Amino acid sequence: MNRRLFVKSMAAVSTSALAGLPRAEAALPQAKITRVRIYQPPNLNQLFNQSNMLCTVETDVGLTGIGEGGSKDTLEQCAGSLIGKNPFQIETLWQRMYMEWFYPPGREKIDALGALDLALWDIKGKAFKAPVHQLLNGSERDYMDCYPTGGVGGGGRGGAGRGAAAGAGGATGAPPNAGRGAGMSLKERAAATIAAGYRAFRIDGGIGLSGNVFDVHQRVREVAKACKEVREGVGDKGDWSIDFHQKFDFPDALRLCRLIEEYEPYLVEDPTRDEQFLEDIPKLRKMTTCPLAAGEEWGQRWNFNPLVEHHDIDYIRATLPNVGGITEMMKIAALCETHAIGIVPHFTGPVSTAALANCLATFPGPVLFEYNYGERPIDYLPECLDFKQGKLYTNERPGLGVTLDLSKVKQIGEVTTPISRQVYKRPDGSLTHW
Repeated sequence: MNRRLFVKSMAAVSTSALAGLPRAEAALPQAKITRVRIYQPPNLNQLFNQSNMLCTVETDVGLTGIGEGGSKDTLEQCAGSLIGKNPFQIETLWQRMYMEWFYPPGREKIDALGALDLALWDIKGKAFKAPVHQLLNGSERDYMDCYPTGGVGGGGRGGAGRGAAAGAGGATGAPPNAGRGAGMSLKERAAATIAAGYRAFRIDGGIGLSGNVFDVHQRVREVAKACKEVREGVGDKGDWSIDFHQKFDFPDALRLCRLIEEYEPYLVEDPTRDEQFLEDIPKLRKMTTCPLAAGEEWGQRWNFNPLVEHHDIDYIRATLPNVGGITEMMKIAALCETHAIGIVPHFTGPVSTAALANCLATFPGPVLFEYNYGERPIDYLPECLDFKQGKLYTNERPGLGVTLDLSKVKQIGEVTTPISRQVYKRPDGSLTHW
């Protein structure tokens, strides 16, 4: 066969093969967003960066997406940018929500924008009858390792385990036998956490043991002793992490990092104040071998980029919806992959955690989940998280894989009126600003 006939035959085969495949655009219905509703769950978290406020984005073709995050006022403002628009043009809608007001949105509004972005991805997955992780090119891993928040102060009164306690607030994620530490030493609780299937045990070095007084110098010594006990508890094959909670000034953060290096923490979270992270974390990185993590309070990718690009951080704490939703999270993940940085997301609400599972299952770098829900059901979400023995799994349910029981939540807001502000484009179609 001569070259011309060969090329023609291959073209015919390719055309024939492609003819049998569904076209993506043909699979999506012509749809418009008609309404956004806002719901308050029965256990509303008042902290905006851990918000479990719920929202739904409705369309005129019967598809409804579920999102989580934000507050009533910030969700209502962002929602106006969606009404009447095509729900499948997610990048365009993200940019419009971001730009349709005079000044760049702060972290509170980015959180709401992210909540609505989750709902748009949920709609798209439902339209394709596929989980979001398949829309993002499929899972890279079978499951994601987790660690429970269940905090520990360590050291101080009543033995090394006394501070475990109390006040750490997140014991809900701890394994059954670890509990709140009643009758168990810190070493025993660490061992029980690993035995329950979790990848790591977490301690909180930022808890004061005497009312609201936090004696930094004393805590450095107490926490270092607690870390030694934790390492003994998790053993050679277990991991542990510590959150400094921004409580330590730079000299004390450095001193504590150096004291615990020999116990090989998986990461040290929030070692210095957020306001000084661009100055302090790069200095700290050069002066300790402890892996460093930060970012649970940050917004979109521009907050993360300097530290990631210069390898001043080992893990980012980016989470949903705080960074602006799945659309923005995947761009942050690409930055991390480029620079070999891991992702250890901060916890938020259960819907956002389900969305994180869809996102980070596709990330080829290191992933470790802070997980608070254990294996207990969530009454207003009959379908949500697939968690077992310290591991979080993806599923094949369409969209985010979440079902919302509206009878158990309270509607507090509704948006049906569009807003329209001028957004300019260059001749090539690219966006300018405002």
